[in-house]
Amino acid sequence: MLSFYELQLVYFAAACALWLLVDHLLAKRNQNASAERESLLNNSSSARWRLARSYLIVYGIVMGADWLQGPYVYSLYQEQYAFPERLVALLFVTGFMTAGLTAPLVGAWADTYGRKRLCQVFCVTYALACLFIQVPILPVLLFGRVLGGISTSILYSAFESWLISSSNNLMLPQSDLSSILGRATLLNGFVATGAGVFSNKLVGWTGSYASPFIASGLLLVLAYLAIQGAWTENYGAPDTTSESAGSIFQAKRLAQAWHIVRSDPHLLVIGLTQTCFEGSMYLFVFLWVPSLQEAAGTRDALPLGYIFSCFMVAMMLGSLLYTTVTALFSRSEAGGAAGLAQEEPLVLHAKLSSLVCAAAALAFAVTIACRHDEHVRFWAFCAFEACVGMYYPVQGMLRGSLISNEHRATLSSLFRVPLNVFVVVSLLTGVSSARDKVLTACAAMLGFSSLMTAGVIVTGLDRRRAAEPAGRPA
Repeated sequence: MLSFYELQLVYFAAACALWLLVDHLLAKRNQNASAERESLLNNSSSARWRLARSYLIVYGIVMGADWLQGPYVYSLYQEQYAFPERLVALLFVTGFMTAGLTAPLVGAWADTYGRKRLCQVFCVTYALACLFIQVPILPVLLFGRVLGGISTSILYSAFESWLISSSNNLMLPQSDLSSILGRATLLNGFVATGAGVFSNKLVGWTGSYASPFIASGLLLVLAYLAIQGAWTENYGAPDTTSESAGSIFQAKRLAQAWHIVRSDPHLLVIGLTQTCFEGSMYLFVFLWVPSLQEAAGTRDALPLGYIFSCFMVAMMLGSLLYTTVTALFSRSEAGGAAGLAQEEPLVLHAKLSSLVCAAAALAFAVTIACRHDEHVRFWAFCAFEACVGMYYPVQGMLRGSLISNEHRATLSSLFRVPLNVFVVVSLLTGVSSARDKVLTACAAMLGFSSLMTAGVIVTGLDRRRAAEPAGRPA
């Protein structure tokens, strides 16, 4: 008879398969909904398909490389290399600190020297990090964590910036970009589940926690070649001033980006949401195992592999919910006023961002209230993972709409600075010894972020939309 977690995985997988079928049928119906739009769809479908294929192939490979090594970093340091807990914490903090310090520089480099080029740099630096982690010598491992931190900053800024800029260059409608971002999150869930199973088998075959890192390095070489062969280059605004041109620190570009953020409350709220949500997500990675063990109240080992797979399928369900909502919205707007075509999707995504943060806050609040109920806590964690599945495409669309191409990668990376500072401070203060307090703080921050998004972005866009007809000439 199946255990509780095995049964939940079956239920989640069945729901995901059924939803995929419904989503496919909905997509076909949406494409054929209006005969008047058929010629336009045919003209853009080829470009959309080429962009989606070239991006999703590379995205699947690089995320597979990341997921292969993620579950075994801690085990490699502590169990195979027998490093003390403090040293392991130092290595982790080094990675997060490097990511925080280099994030704005990485974005400026991407805008100045090219997003494609920096994505290829990611493949090189992350592959070198996988190589250096094979050497159990502290200075080598620390340098590997530095390279890993730089790589993480590139992964979560340059790739998305390349996609959005390429979509804009091809003049694709926002619904196409939304679809690609939703598919990317769905693909990430599939890749994460498969990578977890494969890395587990690989460790079993080789008897070494280092083997997934070798496989990850090979995937990164493949990703480099795929980028080289399929991607075209795009840039931000050129900076030709004598004091900034050619400088690796890009001080003028960073100053311009900071001025843009300070003068736009919408961008400030986007940065706040990224810090609150992704910071909570990173802390959740450290907390979910001890939290479930505490709720279980037993010495029996939890089936962490099945639980992790449930989380990944829940994330896929969240991404499917996003694609379904946006598909239904695009159908309802198909016959609407052309003047609202660019603004309405932005309002929708702002409202979704607020709802996602509110739902994530509620999920953490449930885990605190039901700290002794293992099953309820598990379901609440699954709900949070579903929010993660919606969060990435929603925020990607908001960043794509509200951030100009000239500084897109710079601003996207700049938002990661407070995020990494928040995570480092939390790690240094010891999150594992105060789990309920950390979860409470995360719930409060997510709730505040939800209110700020609703009060600043949604309200601001609604006011602008309401005032627009009055300002138009008759």
